[in-house]
Amino acid sequence: MQRFLKILRDNFLILLGILTLVSISILVLYSIAPSLFPIYFVYLILALIAFIILSQIDFEVISLFGNHFYVLSLIILMVTLLIGRVTRGTIRWIPLGPLSIQPAEIVRPFLFIFFANYLSSQNLKLGKFLKAIILLGIPVFLIFIQPSLGVSLLTIAGFIGILLASTINKKYFLFATLGLLALAPLFWLILAPYQKTRILTFLEPWQDPKGAGYNAIESMISVGSGGWWGKGLGKGTGTQLSFLPERQTDFIYAATAEELGFVGVGLILVAEGIILLGLIRIMENSRSPQARAFVAGFFLTFFLQTFIHIGMNIGILPITGVPLPLVSAGGSSLLATFMGLAIALGAKKEIT
Repeated sequence: MQRFLKILRDNFLILLGILTLVSISILVLYSIAPSLFPIYFVYLILALIAFIILSQIDFEVISLFGNHFYVLSLIILMVTLLIGRVTRGTIRWIPLGPLSIQPAEIVRPFLFIFFANYLSSQNLKLGKFLKAIILLGIPVFLIFIQPSLGVSLLTIAGFIGILLASTINKKYFLFATLGLLALAPLFWLILAPYQKTRILTFLEPWQDPKGAGYNAIESMISVGSGGWWGKGLGKGTGTQLSFLPERQTDFIYAATAEELGFVGVGLILVAEGIILLGLIRIMENSRSPQARAFVAGFFLTFFLQTFIHIGMNIGILPITGVPLPLVSAGGSSLLATFMGLAIALGAKKEIT
């Protein structure tokens, strides 16, 4: 417990950012989707327990199990496809009594531990780099066919963050980027029809305002209608009258903007920024190259989740279904984010 209290003192700003986001989340979710409670509190308690436990484990210790985490992650992802619950044509969740867990979210920080170890090796040459690409491709494929494009891309983004923090010759990274760009037309061909529609709708949502463009338009209306102070909790037109779809998850930023205004979303931006700055400080004071690589991967995914979610809510990015870290209602995302943050805190070099 003394170690945990020291962690609280040394990472006060990060914890303040977490507390701010969770508090806003509870206020807004209770206003727009009260049916989520009390189950939401169950996810939150589980996330806090995981946070307390993992934050007290040194990264060197937890990284010893990197290979085990990778194999276990693959098993869990395959089990999801076999016994997962089918919802709207997707197989992403495993029901556990009153809870539903999305394994693709849960395994991501543990995959980052494996790749942080693998890519931080001093003898990382081209052959090993290519093997890493193959090892990444297996879990990404298992996530993509659920299908879950957003989580797949975030997993790849974390890998890129880890790669940038590794000792690998950066020309390999450049070659890989050029290769991905060359494969972009193929990527378009394998997208599901609804995923293609989301991208095309982003380019011109007003061509079909009552169909494919409806979500993006309603989100922008909700964001703009909140003004400086918002309409008040429980008084948002789009949120309370259900004009705004998926308001508790994909469009929680728009829901907050409508009910709490610029002040509310401004607090979200400040809190997310504080956490990101805290992660940068941890990278600068990491215990080892492996620890720094893990935090770099987690930092990039946390940043992109925030950027993509806000971007799609204000109409500058396509709708991808990416949750806002620590604010959206997804229990699995909440749990995974708390675990990732806890492991990152354990990666910080202790200052005596």
